[in-house]
Amino acid sequence: MSPNHLCSRGSVRSAADINNRIRTLFHTAGGYLRPHERAEYEQLVTAWAIAEAAERRPARRTEAMREEMAPAA
Repeated sequence: MSPNHLCSRGSVRSAADINNRIRTLFHTAGGYLRPHERAEYEQLVTAWAIAEAAERRPARRTEAMREEMAPAA
């Protein structure tokens, strides 16, 4: 399963949701990941990074727009 697939399965998963899945994976594995769990972990971390970037993007645009619209001092 590709990282993009993790983010585009009909509903977009938030970075927080993916982070919770990572935490659950480590907790249920007792802190030691087997090879198949390691592969899932790597996919989740990549998906988390993509989701985190996507969640930050609108905030940066909104911030830039506010600066452009602010009256000149």
